[in-house]
Amino acid sequence: MPTQERKTWAEKRQATHAITIAMSCAIMGLSRSAYYYQPKLPDDSMIIAILSNIAERHLRWGFPKCFHRIRKLGYQWNRKQRIPPRTPKKLSVPNKQGECWSMDFMSDSSQNQRRFRTFNVIDDFNREALGIDIAVSLPAGRIIRYLDKLAQYHGYPLKIRVDNGPEFTGKTFTNWAKLHGITIDYIEPGSPYQNGYIERFNRTYRTEVLDLYLFNNLEQARRMTEEWLTIYNTERPHEALNNMTPIEFKTLKQAA
Repeated sequence: MPTQERKTWAEKRQATHAITIAMSCAIMGLSRSAYYYQPKLPDDSMIIAILSNIAERHLRWGFPKCFHRIRKLGYQWNRKQRIPPRTPKKLSVPNKQGECWSMDFMSDSSQNQRRFRTFNVIDDFNREALGIDIAVSLPAGRIIRYLDKLAQYHGYPLKIRVDNGPEFTGKTFTNWAKLHGITIDYIEPGSPYQNGYIERFNRTYRTEVLDLYLFNNLEQARRMTEEWLTIYNTERPHEALNNMTPIEFKTLKQAA
């Protein structure tokens, strides 16, 4: 007899024959844990629908991110999958916002094979994506104007972590940093792991945006990127932040 039927019969016996729950479970061959168990959802149909919706919106999210997004939406669902322990070597984490920004360039092409570059900027404290500038050319002059624009909202950082590219080592950039009292932390040549936060962000941006869509033009690339940035900062769980989003993590720290 299925467990649910035995539970039903045990409940009837306990109610009609005035016997203890333990005795009715023994008669029906049912454990007391099975008797008391209450499923959180009547079936899996709701979870399946929610999971399907998330998977359709975020085609490159793996199961762990979908699972944590479902939990964040308020649905209690115990996953059966075991995740192997990970022990990556971590970079030092800033103690507050604006202590250190990381930035880097990427490149891609539109559907008409026109090459373009992206300039990605994140705050290491909460991994928040502060912005991505997209253009065919991104000289140092444009870079500092974009950083000034970000600073109008976020303030200037104490330190920035970059590689040794010409845009970052030239006088235009170094003089700008000196003007605003910003320390430039150059990583060693050929050591991208020393800029691990932005490298990880770049891989995510590549997987979830650049490799996922064919852009007709730069405006389309910019629009899709802006939409994705909102999702990245406000919806996408981040393992390094205990599966909080960057904005949730920032809010939590501000309230502490």
